[in-house]
Amino acid sequence: MVCSRCEMMVGSVLANLGLDINEVALGEVVFNQEISDEQKQQIADAFAPLGFELIDDKRSIVIEKIKNVIIELVHYRDGQLAVNLSDLLADELHHDYSYLSNLFSEVEGTTIEKYFIAQKIERVKELLVYDELTLSEIALLLNYSSVAHLSNQFKKVTGLTPSHFRQIKEKKRKPLDEV
Repeated sequence: MVCSRCEMMVGSVLANLGLDINEVALGEVVFNQEISDEQKQQIADAFAPLGFELIDDKRSIVIEKIKNVIIELVHYRDGQLAVNLSDLLADELHHDYSYLSNLFSEVEGTTIEKYFIAQKIERVKELLVYDELTLSEIALLLNYSSVAHLSNQFKKVTGLTPSHFRQIKEKKRKPLDEV
């Protein structure tokens, strides 16, 4: 799940299944009781047509939590990107960063840093399409050291300059769950 609408949809589907939910958060559901294997299958069947899947193994859960922390940081906490990502992940997920980094790389085939950069670039694309902020304001908001650094990273990832991307305004953005 990557947005509040997804959280609402998940909560609604689970309520329709008659399950007692304590909390629905980004990528995670806490139930008030144990869920049987039969209930897990019902949940999986209800979510499959919506494009959601159950993640039940510990490694995959940790990977999803890493992604959710990064998505939350980049897309929903504007101006708070000045934190050290490795410290933030270690603190929030209660694991050593080297463990998280190795696990993420092994499972995802990319590094946490590259995933973080990809999310930042998607946020830059979103802000460019909205056309409400200057490139300098976007660089400041996303904690880039300079407009040149943002531009270089943007071009390296997308093959386009931010100015060119803003001009073409085609559907060049990806849904967050496809980054």
